[in-house]
Amino acid sequence: MGIKRNEIEEKYKWNLESIYSSEEELNKDFEEVKSLLNEIKKYKGILSDSWENLYNTLYLYEKILRISENIYVYTHMKQHEDTRNNKNQALSGKAEMLSTEISTITSFIVPEIIEIDENDMNKYMESEKLKQYKKFIDEILRKKPYTLSPKEEELLALSSDIANTAENTFEMLSFADVKFPEIEDEEGNKVRVTHGNFSKFLQSKNRTVRKNAFKSVYETYEKYKNTFASTLSGSVKREIFYSKARKYNSAIEASLFEDNINLKVYENLINVISKNLDDMYKYLKIKKGFLKVDELHMYDLYTPLVSKIDIKIKYEDAKDIILKALKPLGDEYLSIVKKAFDERWIDVYENEGKKGGAYSWGSYDSHPFILLNYKDDLNSLFTLVHELGHSLHSYYSRKNQPYLYSHYKIFVAEVASTLNEQLLMEYMLNNAKTKEEKLYILNYYLEQFRTTVYRQTMFAEFEKIIHEKSESGEALTSEDYCNIYYDLNLKYYGENTCVDKEISFEWARVPHFYSNFYVYKYATGFSAASILSHKILSEGKEAVDKYLDFLKSGGSDYPLNQLKKAGVDMEDEGTIQIALDIFKNLVKELENEM
Repeated sequence: MGIKRNEIEEKYKWNLESIYSSEEELNKDFEEVKSLLNEIKKYKGILSDSWENLYNTLYLYEKILRISENIYVYTHMKQHEDTRNNKNQALSGKAEMLSTEISTITSFIVPEIIEIDENDMNKYMESEKLKQYKKFIDEILRKKPYTLSPKEEELLALSSDIANTAENTFEMLSFADVKFPEIEDEEGNKVRVTHGNFSKFLQSKNRTVRKNAFKSVYETYEKYKNTFASTLSGSVKREIFYSKARKYNSAIEASLFEDNINLKVYENLINVISKNLDDMYKYLKIKKGFLKVDELHMYDLYTPLVSKIDIKIKYEDAKDIILKALKPLGDEYLSIVKKAFDERWIDVYENEGKKGGAYSWGSYDSHPFILLNYKDDLNSLFTLVHELGHSLHSYYSRKNQPYLYSHYKIFVAEVASTLNEQLLMEYMLNNAKTKEEKLYILNYYLEQFRTTVYRQTMFAEFEKIIHEKSESGEALTSEDYCNIYYDLNLKYYGENTCVDKEISFEWARVPHFYSNFYVYKYATGFSAASILSHKILSEGKEAVDKYLDFLKSGGSDYPLNQLKKAGVDMEDEGTIQIALDIFKNLVKELENEM
């Protein structure tokens, strides 16, 4: 049996009471949002009549979103503590219903703003009170070609609750209902495989443990392949439905439009990676030699090259390492990281029913929160520093931007997290005590490239293929998903790897496929972070100041503009190539260590 939540020390659990100290407080906010929704209804049909009506509508809208964000974040994080808890399931469901109600009632705002005569809008914007909403309004007007009539917008908003069914079903099936078998660990003990310990088993020195963990997970997903195919197809169809309804050319165009990203950025990524697969093949060939195996299997990929050392990093030690590694970012940045450690921003350890993986979340009125499933290993250390990057980005955004501009676009979301990882990587390479330790960390650095750049691009290509096939009228079955996914693994891992048939079911366990066209941002973010971290280490304060300005800018500008100001042009193919050249040099360095 796993650890129960009440068996974990308080200091290792996040303090959600800092958002709501009682159920009464939560219910009070539910009621306030309901009241504000009744008030904002009065402006439907008359929003464009005067600048006062426009201002009052936007003021109420902002207030509704701000309070409801507290509700949504709190109820879902409570559910994630133990996904089996019926009360918390009900509360998060109630929050989702409220979100749907908000979307429905406020759906008149965008189409009515779009209908305002240009001359009238220019006069309205002379008001000092409305100037704070200028970018918000400009962003709405940018979407004018893809915005429908008020009645049609209301219908789309009403559909959002149903549209989330596929993702919700996936989460409940994958994280709450599916149980993996027990296997024998390295000591011969029977241990049940979980989402939290799976990665640890894949890094085991014992090949039988790795293989059994790998097979136990993917053979379990195989049993549910048709259900997972149904949920994934439902999610794909949702995106296609909304893109067609709004008259985009495709689902991917609709998704990229949100961040104001050119389709060329997405396609460049896949093209540049595809041209640089030889370096990946070379790395895997070297890995095969290090591991002394006849065949390199998929369950061998996460295995450290050095078996003589075992880097164990307890959580308390991880905190000290991170503070030293992030020192180049300056004292102010470090003081905020210390607050995260000292003020219970972080839910550290796995417990029964807890949501797997890791994330950084929070609301405008709360500090950031981090969900972890910490194991005493290097991967957990890097996961922690990664999520702290997200949290510091959110912290700076919220402190320096008004609510409506505090949410940075997803396109830049992975830059701060990956930059933190790269600073940690450099610190650990520079402070390795032995050749074996340096080799271990060098391999870990290469694995970050493999999993964050190459693997996420493979995911991105998978998404692109399945959406295009679905848009052309193909009904995709579990067999189709498996075949597409298996072929991509063959392409990305090459002839030096034995691509096991079980990997064809991996698509069924990837939650990011339900956040359409998200994963490519890991690869672009890694590339941008590579350049920025190099600038910070080589240029010092000037580069740090530009980087902090980037973090503080939140959602006040478009992502490509923000990165250009920080010193990175993501529309240039060469930016991705710079990251891959770093990978190439690391492979050569690894080869020299053989």
